[in-house]
Amino acid sequence: MIRKKLIAGNWKMNKTSSDATALVTELVAEVGRTSDVDIVVCPPFTSLEVVGKAIEGSSIKLGAQNMHHEASGAYTGEISAAMLRAIFTNYVILGHSERRTYFGETDAFINKKVLAALKNQLKPILCVGETLAERESGSTLKVVQTQLEANLEGVSKDLATNVVIAYEPVWAIGTGKVATTEQAQEVHAFIRSLLVKLFGDAIAQKVRILYGGSMKPANAPELLSQKDIDGGLIGGAALEARSFTDLIKSAAAVK
Repeated sequence: MIRKKLIAGNWKMNKTSSDATALVTELVAEVGRTSDVDIVVCPPFTSLEVVGKAIEGSSIKLGAQNMHHEASGAYTGEISAAMLRAIFTNYVILGHSERRTYFGETDAFINKKVLAALKNQLKPILCVGETLAERESGSTLKVVQTQLEANLEGVSKDLATNVVIAYEPVWAIGTGKVATTEQAQEVHAFIRSLLVKLFGDAIAQKVRILYGGSMKPANAPELLSQKDIDGGLIGGAALEARSFTDLIKSAAAVK
């Protein structure tokens, strides 16, 4: 089973609309015709619409960084799945460690978002991963299993292949620390084995699992060549056209 590599850029709370347009215009020129790697950019809510227009006609897809699980209502400051779909958003990052840590998002809350996204034809990029303390105490696999099983509760086999999993060791996000290739592949293989238990082997082999912990052009080729690493959820390196383009080219070069 050959899974198409996916490189997704999480811009976090960076880039005004004009900055976003400038960056994505460069990306369209560089990689906008790429067909052997799926490319997703996830700007802040304020730039989603202008970025969507700038990538129109290219192979780059639009992603959001978060959403609320309710369809509408008195949720000041929130955005619904239908609002994202109305501006042609394809993907949405859910359960990012920063949402879990800074905003107290629980597994049950994230699960509601996953189900709402799928119901609205959005593809969740579901993030799971352990903290440094959890890694050092030997709890990595247990933590990942608890998160993944809770976050995918109620997801049908029919829709499971629309979910992208991103393994992000929390201790490697924005720190410059990277899990070794062996550490990353071990957890990715474990996630794949959990997906087999949840959905069966045929479906598990189609689900893409991204690595999300300080992937850069220097370490990408080795990480992306691993059997169960199907791409990257990129933070800092996605904010600059050259480094993000280099990562896409690294993914395209993996055979």
